[in-house]
Amino acid sequence: MMVRSGNTVARLRILVTAVLLVVPGTAGFGWAQSTAPASAPSLGLREAGPQALPQSAPAPSGPPAGEENPGLINEMGKLFDKLPSILPPLKSPGETMDGLSRLAKPSSMVSGRVVCPASANGAPDCKQAADQLCQSKGYREGKSLNADSAEKCSAKVLIPGRQRKPDDCRTDTFVTSALCQN
Repeated sequence: MMVRSGNTVARLRILVTAVLLVVPGTAGFGWAQSTAPASAPSLGLREAGPQALPQSAPAPSGPPAGEENPGLINEMGKLFDKLPSILPPLKSPGETMDGLSRLAKPSSMVSGRVVCPASANGAPDCKQAADQLCQSKGYREGKSLNADSAEKCSAKVLIPGRQRKPDDCRTDTFVTSALCQN
């Protein structure tokens, strides 16, 4: 519908229609008699009585009972419910003291040179060498702190003009310092 600037009646009708569509409770049905002023000019709208207006149910203010609200607070609550299963269990005071006493045992660093024997897979076993180094100094066990490697060759390598073979030399690993405990 095209409205000309001089047609005030048409403008007023469009304005009233827009207000009726926007204002809650009116929804295009017209005004009730109690809200219309007595001296209001007729704009071509029918006046409807209160019995003609259908009553709509009020909109619920939240989710229905039994349905979860997926909001931030609800999600944080779920996180706090899962928290005990995520964190490791707390230790009793006795267990904590046992752990501290294990750390507080006196230990000493010793130096020496003990060869690491070959383990079943061929790798050097430096734990055993650290224990041997600590036992030689009067301690019970040890942990390797520093190791060194050296190539050990047979005297055949020194023969002039002889070609070197793969089994002429081997690499030995030594523990040179260890942390020892009683």
